[in-house]
Amino acid sequence: MKFAICNETYQDWEFERTCAHVSATGYDGIEVAPFTLKDDPRDLTIADAQNAQKIAAEAGLEIVGLHWLLVKPSWLHLTTPDNLLRKDTVEFACHLSEICAAMGGSIMVWGSPMQRNIDSEWKYEDALDRAADVLHQAATHANKLGVTIAMEPLARKETNFLTSAEETIRLIDKVDNPGLRLHLDVKAMSDENKPIPEIIHDSRAHIAHFHANDPNLRGPGFGEVKFEPIAKALNVIDYKGYVSVEVFDYSPDPETIAIKSLKYLKDVFGEKSKTEEGSRP
Repeated sequence: MKFAICNETYQDWEFERTCAHVSATGYDGIEVAPFTLKDDPRDLTIADAQNAQKIAAEAGLEIVGLHWLLVKPSWLHLTTPDNLLRKDTVEFACHLSEICAAMGGSIMVWGSPMQRNIDSEWKYEDALDRAADVLHQAATHANKLGVTIAMEPLARKETNFLTSAEETIRLIDKVDNPGLRLHLDVKAMSDENKPIPEIIHDSRAHIAHFHANDPNLRGPGFGEVKFEPIAKALNVIDYKGYVSVEVFDYSPDPETIAIKSLKYLKDVFGEKSKTEEGSRP
């Protein structure tokens, strides 16, 4: 299994310093939140992306891709009936797919709960159609660049649209585009009625990416969720993508989060650390 961590875990660290620590800790990749590189990600250039890729590569890391896509600018929206606003959202998603590709990344995790919420006056099926239209356009562009948009189900307390893997797969099937697949997140799946291993099994044909965390907003192994059944389920379905650490509580510090999360994941997945591998006779 390949392991990555999201760069915003390191809060105010320079990207070069972040990559150095992520690599030294033993991760294979790093996942990037665009707003950490430029306050307005619309200002990110291909040159900026290529420089980020160079920094990561020199540290021995792969840039897995992007996440937290619609944090800034915050007014973009997936399901809105405002045609111009949806057009802006498509254009921004296409821009990010170009940035992602220039970084050497292949995954864009689309979460952004507030930017998908359905107003009480909107009909669900109409909102679903609008989301499908946005995502079809964005996924078509991304797919040409070798980038996959990974749609993320989120907990019901965060959003009222796409709150389960099953609902999200319905949207993915409606879009019917190879550039759109499914992202699964342990924190979000913990809100579903199904056991997490069952969700993984039932979603196996659609999964493109996976986030490891806990409902307490901390890293894997920092809470009550036991990852042994999760690791087993991912191995059973022969998942080949990254397992990426994403936290929302940045305490006590990035170093502790990164080191303890990776050690726990390697333990439950039965993986050897780089140090152990180097010590083999």
